[in-house]
Amino acid sequence: MSKRKICVVTATRAEYGLLYWLMKEIDEDEGLQLQLVVTGMHLCDEFGNTYLEIEKEFTIDRKVDISLSDDSSVGICNSMGIALSAFGEVFDDLKPDMVVILGDRYEMLSVASSAMISNIPIAHLHGGELTEGVYDDAIRHSITKMSHLHFPATEEYRNRVIQLGENPKNVFNVGGLGIDNIIKLKLMSKEEFEESISFKLSKRNLLVTFHPVTLENESSSTQFQELLNALDSLENTNIIFTKANADTNGRIINEMITQYVEKNPSNTISFDSMGQLRYISALQFMDAVVGNSSSGLLEAPSFNIATVNIGNRQRGRLKAKSIIDCEPSTKAIQEAINTVYTTGFKKTLLSVTNPYGNGGASIAIKEIIKKFKLENILLKTFYE
Repeated sequence: MSKRKICVVTATRAEYGLLYWLMKEIDEDEGLQLQLVVTGMHLCDEFGNTYLEIEKEFTIDRKVDISLSDDSSVGICNSMGIALSAFGEVFDDLKPDMVVILGDRYEMLSVASSAMISNIPIAHLHGGELTEGVYDDAIRHSITKMSHLHFPATEEYRNRVIQLGENPKNVFNVGGLGIDNIIKLKLMSKEEFEESISFKLSKRNLLVTFHPVTLENESSSTQFQELLNALDSLENTNIIFTKANADTNGRIINEMITQYVEKNPSNTISFDSMGQLRYISALQFMDAVVGNSSSGLLEAPSFNIATVNIGNRQRGRLKAKSIIDCEPSTKAIQEAINTVYTTGFKKTLLSVTNPYGNGGASIAIKEIIKKFKLENILLKTFYE
């Protein structure tokens, strides 16, 4: 009996971190063959050439360079066009039985389109979510309509996928993939972590991760400057920055981070990519994640730490009690950070539960994509 060929596509460091344990499960299963295609930010110098980290763990079947040298709207459209064409050839060559896609990035819209036109079933992870401040929202729902198996992270998200017309028999609430990392990784001690980043933690510590807000009239750089102004007012606080993704205007934010760290070398440090182990390990020692990254909502609550969630980028997502929403203004961000250190909020953190579950998503997904009957799966009807 031939192995079922499962093609997993990854374009960013964060996405790879979420996919890691699922890829391990597929790779180690005798009934499955992992086909790994790496693209996007993984192949870029300025984002840390993270494909090198992937190669330490997995065999990469194809590298697809989609030219991320320009993060303007025109540049991203060009990258999407390159990806659409290139993945058509990749799928024709690899002939996978299924393509696995996570999330909502523009690269994955091209991947899904190529797989759909190639008549290859698509398994979509983390569908049904809302992020009203970015065009990722429309991309995520579009991928849902092109996909055949769905693995949302909560029951509410499962219901939304069904609301989009997908058959409930093909929609599985498996919980958040990020929880598996927290459970399965052997996290660093404080001393190991400090040594790994060549940076000492302080009495107070914040992890800042801010990405472009693609549907806002106010520019991402303006919002990020408001955040930097708020950080200027802090005392006895060390700050770790992780740089932005390859979204529209992401490079502007990254240059602002570089300049800020150069001006504040004693208490700040920045990384193009921390890697999954260091990033998750860092959460143990932070008072809060500050910015607008999904990790502040999906993973930070499992460490009973605060998240200062700025602006609309994550608006619509389910949130634990540890999330403090604020407007992208210096005053609002300052007030939110001050709240983190209040006695009342610290008590709230003690009883936080993560709405994205307790782990096990990777095994659950692997078992379903291994056993689900694929005959006639491409023939979809709208579920009323």
